[in-house]
Amino acid sequence: MKYYLIAGEASGDLHGSNLMKGIAMHDKDADFRFFGGDLMAAVGGVLVKHYREMAFMGFYEVVKNLRKISKNFNDCQKDIEEYSPDVVILIDYPGFNFRIAKWAKERGIKVFYYIAPKVWAWKEGRVKRLQQNVDKLFTIFPFETEYFRRFNIEVCYEGNPLIDALEQKRGSLPSFDEFVAKNGLDGRPIVGLLAGSRKQEVEKCLPVMQRVADRFPDYQFVVAGSPSLPESYYSSFLANGSVRMVYNQTYDLFSVSTAALVTSGTATLEAALHGVPQAVCYRTSFLSALIAKLFIKVKWISLVNIIMNKEVVRELLQYNMTVATLSDELKALLPGGERHQLVLNEYEALKKMLGEVGSSERVGKKMVELLK
Repeated sequence: MKYYLIAGEASGDLHGSNLMKGIAMHDKDADFRFFGGDLMAAVGGVLVKHYREMAFMGFYEVVKNLRKISKNFNDCQKDIEEYSPDVVILIDYPGFNFRIAKWAKERGIKVFYYIAPKVWAWKEGRVKRLQQNVDKLFTIFPFETEYFRRFNIEVCYEGNPLIDALEQKRGSLPSFDEFVAKNGLDGRPIVGLLAGSRKQEVEKCLPVMQRVADRFPDYQFVVAGSPSLPESYYSSFLANGSVRMVYNQTYDLFSVSTAALVTSGTATLEAALHGVPQAVCYRTSFLSALIAKLFIKVKWISLVNIIMNKEVVRELLQYNMTVATLSDELKALLPGGERHQLVLNEYEALKKMLGEVGSSERVGKKMVELLK
């Protein structure tokens, strides 16, 4: 069968690649075409457009790039029509994928949505669009099953794909000595810095993180360069030498980090699954923050806290994201700190909630069964 997948971000590329592997296990003739990234391309099929051309976040950033977004949408429509797939599989990325879902449904193309849009966080009105335009919804968080069933949407939950992604990498993760030798680092313990996957996130968050690093001379602070940004982009932030950077080595960095400062997003859950105590921090433009405050309904922004339904990791946002507040929380998270073991204990409970390895393969099998 023919599968057309659309992933507009680095995390979607990761989960899309594992989903493709799961589908291929149960459909030996699977043919893939997709908007995605390097990981999906490595599985096979045809990469039509890279997510680097699609990742826009924040009200101003979206408005500024409306022409490019419109072109991406038109290119996608045309390519789907020419390919004539058995199903379109939408992976998160709701701003773009909701439009594709409606367009595809109107043309009689089957639509699966994998990694449900976070309508429980904001824009709950979009639930109606899922009801009208999506044939099957595949979720990745346990609480989403009950939530969507309130709206008479039947969901398929087979665990969280991050468990699979981590398991795949576990055997190849470096030791501390291997990691520092490979990246020219010294022997001090490492604090990981996850400053985001978009330019506006890095520009707002990384300078504050750098100033925190100056307060902890016994640790080396290492930025995880995001594959969604060119490596050269980080040069200006590394000029003073207070932090170092490794590029496209996020899981390797987590595996050797003593603690981490993490912008909100998938990385908060990845840090937890690696057992890295973290402070969650985020800054955006005043206008984007104001809009978010008006519409976001959830009490927390980090996936760790949302899944656990309580404050496991501290969230320091906007004007609360200061050098002083981050420094205080980091001190509490480091070995011997008052929150170090408490956070690690909560992580163990979180892992049990997310299920066993094999989520991507189970979802792939379910998709094939539904199509047959």
